[in-house]
Amino acid sequence: MRGVWTTARVREAEDKVLARTPEGALMRRAAHGVALHTMRLLRSTTGAVAGRRVVLLVGAGNNGGDALWAGAFLRKRSVGVTAVLLAPERAHAEGLEALLWAGGRIGTAEDLDSAHVVVDGIVGLSARGSLRPDAAALVSRVRAPIVAVDLPSGVDPDTGAVDGPAVDAQVTVTFGALKPVHFLSPRCGEVHFVDLGLDLADPDFEVFDTEDVGRAWPLPGPSDDKFTQGVVGIAAGSTTYPGAAVLSVGAAVRATSGMTRYAGPAADEVRQRWPEVVATGSVEDAGRVQAWVVGPGLGTGKASRDVVASVLGAGVPTVVDADGITLLAEHPTLWDARDPEVPVLLTPHDREFARVAEPLGVDLGADRVAAARALAAKLNATVLLKGHATVIAAPDGRVAVNAARSHWLATAGSGDVLSGLSGALLAAGLEPRLAGACAAFVHVRAGELAASGAPTSASAIVDALPDAIRGVSRFRHA
Repeated sequence: MRGVWTTARVREAEDKVLARTPEGALMRRAAHGVALHTMRLLRSTTGAVAGRRVVLLVGAGNNGGDALWAGAFLRKRSVGVTAVLLAPERAHAEGLEALLWAGGRIGTAEDLDSAHVVVDGIVGLSARGSLRPDAAALVSRVRAPIVAVDLPSGVDPDTGAVDGPAVDAQVTVTFGALKPVHFLSPRCGEVHFVDLGLDLADPDFEVFDTEDVGRAWPLPGPSDDKFTQGVVGIAAGSTTYPGAAVLSVGAAVRATSGMTRYAGPAADEVRQRWPEVVATGSVEDAGRVQAWVVGPGLGTGKASRDVVASVLGAGVPTVVDADGITLLAEHPTLWDARDPEVPVLLTPHDREFARVAEPLGVDLGADRVAAARALAAKLNATVLLKGHATVIAAPDGRVAVNAARSHWLATAGSGDVLSGLSGALLAAGLEPRLAGACAAFVHVRAGELAASGAPTSASAIVDALPDAIRGVSRFRHA
């Protein structure tokens, strides 16, 4: 599990280390990491390092200094290095001297045209807002892959938000600690970390790795049966949208759920696709479950409202998705059916989030982590805010983030799959934040496997779930 810290906390920790470290030592260590990963990118894209051309985009301050020192290290490996200085009078003096001493040179925008790799050292963690016009003009000229120093310039370090021109990096090399931008923005590309020995307390949020998900994922043991593995109920679908039920149920079945019950008007379609499922027409007839999923394809009429009330009143952990979220937004009194001590996991996309949050005074805005955390506290429920970076916020303030590495999940029915996965994990006994984080992680892996480099469908994502789970479960007993 990786911890992530806001920039203010990282800078505070860096100041303490700088006070006891020889001047320039941390910068040279950071720059060596930038040089190392620049050479790796050169080797992977051009097949060689020596004789290749790297252009540094150098701003004022320490971020530019990191880039200049990295250029000095690259010169020692026979890389041609040119620095384009955005503010020559404020360039980092020691870094520029080191580059020139090593045989690097100061160049112009035209040098970008022949670069094999460009190093972005324009701005650092203290900067806010998009690139200024002169920097934006340089970046727009770049055609080579970019290595960003600490973060892509123009991207907000704490939210990942972009409000104008910004760098789109293939590789980002960061130092000291991982920051929110590295998981909230796809512009970072592949992120590499250089340890500076910072002393940091509890992180602002966490990112689960394969090992974390594998160890948490419930797999049957020798004494398990269909009941001990967790029985999940799915209240989803309608005569108009039976596919939502089929997809959500399928995900629950494939998630190693011990038993899946279905309640709703799509019972025939569900039985036809998933004969192992116990399907009935209503929540009241479904039998006992350890968790419910309610909402996908349900509709928003009175009958659907009654279903949501029945599920919330059942006294077991519940995933509320799609139409279920819309109903909660339109009829807040539905919350009265819920025992406040029983966990609820909401899984909204941005528009659903806004429907629930805005009447409560919570604005989604640019800071998705803060918004999800605020709504979770207001509702006393765990909120899984879907997006490129899925944010899972518990009512007690703990947050996990799962960053997608592709856009294959942007397909109809994908959210229904995620809700079924989450419900199965709740039924197996995982607490909501962990269930949501593990479900989101495996959901992304299944999407990648199903796509295999081409557009895919939600049905294919369901079919890929066993392989995705198999990929993480090797860490179950590690």
